[in-house]
Amino acid sequence: MERPEISIEFAPELHVFVAGARRTGRSPLLTDGTSTLGHVVESLGIPLTEVGTLVVDGSPVRPAHIPVDGEVVTVDAVARPQELPGPTRFLLDVHLGTLARRLRLLGVDAAYESVDIGDAALSTRSAAEQRVMLTRDRGLLRRRELWAGAYIYSHRPPEQLKDVLARFAPPLRPWTRCTACNGDLRPADKATLHEQLHDGTERSYDVFAQCTSCAQVYWRGAHHARLESIVEEALQLTAAAAARS
Repeated sequence: MERPEISIEFAPELHVFVAGARRTGRSPLLTDGTSTLGHVVESLGIPLTEVGTLVVDGSPVRPAHIPVDGEVVTVDAVARPQELPGPTRFLLDVHLGTLARRLRLLGVDAAYESVDIGDAALSTRSAAEQRVMLTRDRGLLRRRELWAGAYIYSHRPPEQLKDVLARFAPPLRPWTRCTACNGDLRPADKATLHEQLHDGTERSYDVFAQCTSCAQVYWRGAHHARLESIVEEALQLTAAAAARS
């Protein structure tokens, strides 16, 4: 029995995942006649978390569709901003610590594992807490237990942050989360923090916040200007995106 042959084309945003020969329009592909289209797309290197609409002969189909001979398939990238079936909160793997801290700086709920707990544990936590798994590990994004997931395309934290903000448009509440543990911050009176502050800090600053979970203390110290620039850029990007929509 001859194997079915389809023609397949990928959105430019997905070219990073596929071999060079499949980045220039439609290309032929032999299938086994039993695998779903979702499986076929994944076998070519594309996590389904990055796929939007699957179109066969001009009509959208589900990933469970089984391709037949002669079909023309178009694989679109996920729409932006991406709608989620629940609150916009994240789980980041061990390699994305800087991104996690920057999201927390903006007040975004971003859980982070500072040690490698394994793909199974991460995907289980994603499902249990309804968190979007952020990772550069394509294999992790293929786990069916995930509540939702997204591939982080860049190695650079500034570009990573822009990508997450553009894709999910999370509500921003800067300076309300602990960058160390993701807990909520509350205003703190300097007098109650006496034992936790160095003499120079206590003399130089009057406004403090403290994490309600880990008790970490925050003030506008030497790094504040750099952090403020990250916050301002993120707010400008979010405002510009909202104005375009």
